[in-house]
Amino acid sequence: MRIAGAWSWRILAIVGVLTVIGFLVVQLRLLVIPLLVAVVLAAFLVPFKNFLARHRWPVWAAITLAELSVLVVVGALGYLVVTQITSGFGGLAEQTVASFTEFRKFLAESALQVSGADLDAFVQQVWTMIQEDGAALASGAAAFGSRVGHVLAGVLLALFSTLFFLIDGDRIWAWIVRLFPRRARPATDEAGRAGWATLQSFVKVQILVAFIDAVGIGLGAALLGVPLAIPIGVLVFLGSFIPVIGAVVTGAVAVFIALVYNGWVIALIMLGIVLLVQQLEGHVLQPLIMGSAVKVHPLAVVLAVAGGSIVAGIPGALFAVPLVATANAMVMSIAGGTWRDHPDLVPSPTRLAERTRGHR
Repeated sequence: MRIAGAWSWRILAIVGVLTVIGFLVVQLRLLVIPLLVAVVLAAFLVPFKNFLARHRWPVWAAITLAELSVLVVVGALGYLVVTQITSGFGGLAEQTVASFTEFRKFLAESALQVSGADLDAFVQQVWTMIQEDGAALASGAAAFGSRVGHVLAGVLLALFSTLFFLIDGDRIWAWIVRLFPRRARPATDEAGRAGWATLQSFVKVQILVAFIDAVGIGLGAALLGVPLAIPIGVLVFLGSFIPVIGAVVTGAVAVFIALVYNGWVIALIMLGIVLLVQQLEGHVLQPLIMGSAVKVHPLAVVLAVAGGSIVAGIPGALFAVPLVATANAMVMSIAGGTWRDHPDLVPSPTRLAERTRGHR
C-alpha cells in the first residue's frame, strides 16, 4: 500500500502539471503553434546553414539563404497549384455538371426510382436551410476572416522565430538550460541535444516519405489522365506530414476527382494506386526509414496521431509524432545516464560568444 500510495501521488502530480501545461498551450495556441512550426523549420534548416558555413559562407549569408529557400519553395508550390487549378477549373466544372446529370439519370433508372423532381426538391430544401441560417453563415464568414488574420500573423511569427533560432539557437538553449537546478543541467542539456537530433532526423525522413507519396500518387494520376495531377501531388506532399490521416484524406481527393472526370473504372484504378502507395508507406517506409530514424513503434505513431487530433485537431495531428519522438529520445537519454560522465557539457555564455566569434 505504501508503494501504491507513493506511485499514486506522484502520478497525480505529473498529470496535474501536464493538465496545466495543456491548458496554457490551448489558451496560447496562436503563439505556441507558430513557435512549434519555427522549431520544425529550424531543425530542417540548421544543417543547411551549417553546411554553408563550413564552406566559407558568412554566417549572415548562410542564414539569409536558408530562410529565403523556404519562402521560395513554398511560394513556388503555391504558384504551381494556383496556376494548375486555374487552367483546369473550367473543364473540371463542366465535367462535374455532366457527371451530376448522369448521376441523376442513374438514380431515376435504378431500383430507388428517385426522379429528377425529387432530387431538385431535396436540393431546394438544403438551399432553404442555408438561407434560413444566413446569420450563422455571416458570423462564420466573420470568424473565417478573423482566422485568416491569425494565420497571417502566425506565419510572420513563425518566420521571425525561425530566423532567430538560426541566428542564436545555441544561446537560447543555454539560457533554457540555466533555468534548471545546477545538478540537473548536464542531464537537461544532453536530453535536449538528443531530442534535437531526433527531431532533425524526423523532419528529413518525413520530407522523403512525403515526396515518395506525392510522386507515386501524382504520377499515377497523370498516367491515368486524371486532371489536376500536379496539384494532387502537391496536396499529397503537404498532407503526408500528418502521418496516417493526411495521406488518406488527400488520396481520397484524388479518387474523387478521378470519379467525377474519368468515371468509376479509372476511379477504382486510382483507388488501387492510392492503397498501394499507402501500403508501401505503412509497411516499408515507416518501419524501415522512419522507425530507424525516430525509434518510435508504429502503434505509438497511430495512438499519438489519434490523441493529438482529438485534443488539438489538425495542429495536434501534425505535431503529435515529432513531440512523441523527441520526448522519447529525451527520456531515453536521461535514463541512459551517460550525462554523468561529462557534467561540464553545458556551455557558458562566454564560451558561446567566443565560439560564435571564432566561427564567424
